[in-house]
Amino acid sequence: MLVPTSNRRSPATMAFILVVLLLTGLPLGWLGFEDLVGALTYAGRITGAILILVSVTTLVGAVAVWDHWSRNRIPYSGTVALIGTVAAFLTNAALLLMTLKDVDSTAYGVLWCLITVGCAWAVFAVWRTSVEIPAPKRVAAAVIATGLIALANFGYERLYQPSQHGARPLITMTVGKPVLRQDRKAFALPVDIRAENRSDVGFYVLGTEFHAMGERVQISATDRKREQWRDDAEKWRTFQENHPLSRREIQQPGELVAAQPWAPAGNWIEPGDTIVTRTVVQLPMDTPYDQLAFYANGSFARKDRLGLSRMQLTGYSWSDGQVPNWVKAAKDFDNVVYRGRVYENNAIAAHTRDTRYVTVYWQFGVHGAGLLQAIRRNGEEDRVNRESEDRELESRYGIVDSMQGPIERTLWDVRGRR
Repeated sequence: MLVPTSNRRSPATMAFILVVLLLTGLPLGWLGFEDLVGALTYAGRITGAILILVSVTTLVGAVAVWDHWSRNRIPYSGTVALIGTVAAFLTNAALLLMTLKDVDSTAYGVLWCLITVGCAWAVFAVWRTSVEIPAPKRVAAAVIATGLIALANFGYERLYQPSQHGARPLITMTVGKPVLRQDRKAFALPVDIRAENRSDVGFYVLGTEFHAMGERVQISATDRKREQWRDDAEKWRTFQENHPLSRREIQQPGELVAAQPWAPAGNWIEPGDTIVTRTVVQLPMDTPYDQLAFYANGSFARKDRLGLSRMQLTGYSWSDGQVPNWVKAAKDFDNVVYRGRVYENNAIAAHTRDTRYVTVYWQFGVHGAGLLQAIRRNGEEDRVNRESEDRELESRYGIVDSMQGPIERTLWDVRGRR
């Protein structure tokens, strides 16, 4: 089949098309190779293979354009040139749509837009020449099949994978029997903490914390009034301790008696693996507390969403002050700060997005302990993100939190052994 066209073939037009195809084929080949050998997911490596295939098609198309414009010695060089320019246009258009929201640099967005427009014009310029398309139905079927494969891969990587938020390590705690010191003036409670990864993806450990709260519980001689129950409910928000409403128990704000990380920051837990830690909480026999409440928390990042350098201790809030203002808002807490560099899970994002870091703040104070994590560009630690921005970052990099507690244990049996 002949496409009715003009036979005018300007050398300037040929030169422009060659530049556009080379600017498409060479970078796509390099990005495809990086993804093929280094992407964190199977879909990412498939994307790399597709980019390499498109790169080869585009570069072969460039050779065909040169022959079609000057020598015309290669059979069907016009058809090959048309296929190469169409492949370059469709791929650049898809990448432009994919990265329009992700690209941090305006220059990258403008450059990709210009190359896409240039490829569209190249398709039109080749189509206007005398191009003979053998078996047009087969060529159309091949183009459609290639497009469907690329669309399916795009949907899996950009739509299906981000929707999978259920995977997270499961944290459990077991409180052992109390052990009395030999002089019977103190006792210890062993606590076993387990983090089990039952999912099919691995996780980096961004930070962990365990803490125990001592609680005083008075028993009222008479039934408490409804107004007192309401007052208890209002204290939940103040002290972040959701004690049950009780007809006779009078709960007091808990006080921190022990706190520590229970797993090294920067380590990882693979599918099917389990982290087990035992800690011991020790108190004097004449402790004023009636019961203990135990909490164990962890912040994790999916290994198929990011790469992470080893988390390093970078400072303390009470000495070098490396804590942003939005963290300092919790004035009753001290902070230990850990930080690690985030690596993107594909080559395109790695080259078009600014470097980001994840910072974890392990907090502790009289009224409890906890973890805060934030992903920011270097120098933007003080920036307060909108809630939607934080949710987007957590979804993109697979940040999940897992919590266990309160696990409460009465101390009346221990105090009665004196």
